[in-house]
Amino acid sequence: MSFTDKAKSRAQELAGAAKERIGDATDNERLRAEGANEQSTARARQAGQNVKEAGRNVRDAFDK
Repeated sequence: MSFTDKAKSRAQELAGAAKERIGDATDNERLRAEGANEQSTARARQAGQNVKEAGRNVRDAFDK
């Protein structure tokens, strides 16, 4: 995962957290749900990329 991809995922996660907090403060269920969804999406993308990187590291360890 490139630095740009990591930054985009982190920005999406932070934006989702902000939406969720604003939804909590304004008692807006739709905004709260959108924020939670954005956070989940960003975390899932990060987890997928971490698994990919781990696979590459294992492959590289066997190549040496």
